[in-house]
Amino acid sequence: MSAAVPPLRIAVIGGARASEAECNAAERIGSELAMAGAVVICGGHGGVMEAVSRGASKAGGLTVGILPGSDAEAANPWIILPLPSGMGEARNVLVVRTAEAVIAVGGEWGTLSEIALARKMNVSIASVGNPPVEELGLERLGTPEEAALWALERALEGRKTSR
Repeated sequence: MSAAVPPLRIAVIGGARASEAECNAAERIGSELAMAGAVVICGGHGGVMEAVSRGASKAGGLTVGILPGSDAEAANPWIILPLPSGMGEARNVLVVRTAEAVIAVGGEWGTLSEIALARKMNVSIASVGNPPVEELGLERLGTPEEAALWALERALEGRKTSR
């Protein structure tokens, strides 16, 4: 008797506040992954996470939501297996670590942290649509000198406001 081959585990990451286009893309991704027999892993809340879960669940797939809090009831209604971590944003490590590949759909700072973690952990990652870096409002500095001056000014401002 041979051992069963476990399903592939794919994380889909993205913002809890997502555009209609991002949600539509995430739902289609979830459906495709489920039809291929993959387990869909996400953060378990709204936006992209809810859309990918909805797509996967409607296609008969298994959805896993790794929640930041301690309440399994906080998961979106399409999560079949809610896993409350009680870890807050640190749960992003678990979302990425449990996956064999990651797809980012839009996103914000939390998504950016998951992208960075995936790269650091050598987990394959790609994005659909605009990568979140483009929409995070980071200042773009042209030279090393400008960067140094910017950092020094912000650090001084921070000291003044913290006193």
